[in-house]
Amino acid sequence: MSLPVALDAMGGDHGAPPNVEGAVQAARAGVPVILVGDRVKLHAELGRHAGSAGLPIEVVEATDVIGMDEHASDVRSRTQASINVASRLVKEGRASAVVSMGHSGATMASALLTLGRIKGVERPAILTHLPAKGGFTTLLDAGANADVKATYYAQWARLASVYLKVVEDRDNPTVGLLSIGEEDHKGSALVLEAHGLLRALHGRGVNFHGNVEGRDIFRNTTDIVVTDGFTGNVVLKLAEGEAKVLFGWVKEALQSSLKSKLGGLLVRGALRGLAERMDPSTYGASLLIGVRGLAFIGHGSADARAVKNALLRAARAHEANLIPRLEAAFTEQQASS
Repeated sequence: MSLPVALDAMGGDHGAPPNVEGAVQAARAGVPVILVGDRVKLHAELGRHAGSAGLPIEVVEATDVIGMDEHASDVRSRTQASINVASRLVKEGRASAVVSMGHSGATMASALLTLGRIKGVERPAILTHLPAKGGFTTLLDAGANADVKATYYAQWARLASVYLKVVEDRDNPTVGLLSIGEEDHKGSALVLEAHGLLRALHGRGVNFHGNVEGRDIFRNTTDIVVTDGFTGNVVLKLAEGEAKVLFGWVKEALQSSLKSKLGGLLVRGALRGLAERMDPSTYGASLLIGVRGLAFIGHGSADARAVKNALLRAARAHEANLIPRLEAAFTEQQASS
């Protein structure tokens, strides 16, 4: 059996129930899971799912949990927190990846302290998928680094390029640099410096398209868009918020009259498919890319479906040998430079 995925089963706004339910669904789909947290609570929750005793699910005790309103820096002193126990399972080779729907800052801090960085990567980034024309656009950094250096952009472009190639079967993915205009001379001093570094990497592991604007993210102009974590997080939250508002407007419009209600019945199936594509739980969690191990960060409000999809994504990344492939790409770069 393949190596299990460690799930911080106490993390998130709703605690154990959606985490355990998602783990049960993932285990039924063939992904073994280690639930990390309060052993008594987790076994009680597992008992609510018929047939769970026969599934590849293990429980590992963690006596502490870092709450959503606590500080990420608590990770250093609270060694028995569930996120730290889960990260150590990856470090020790007992788990293929760590997944948490809990405190995102604590997850980042724990992964970085426990697993360390890939050699040649100054700062890891949160890599996320945004629904776009024809599929999705990969965006990073989505919130790990508010203050950045130009060199980070170049490293993130390389990381994301390898990720898309080995996990998503995208050959030679294109990279766009988020700016306020497509022209090379547009953007802040930081963006202009990053543009020069990315241009120099073109054809050397990075297929650099040039500058892209905010609207290009949803047009899928490039496979990858790189930006700082402050901007990336604003883009991510804006996209999620706008999607909810738009669906609310559509719902109101379809209920405004009898004729609209009849029309709504006709398009209900199509709208359901559209909602599925725009739902963050479709992708489950975002990858913290650049650390020497697989770490996935999900929404605090995640439901069981999001947890299941996050676990499946983590298993896929492990099966694709993502970490060794990322390390090899940076070793090759250093050898050629």
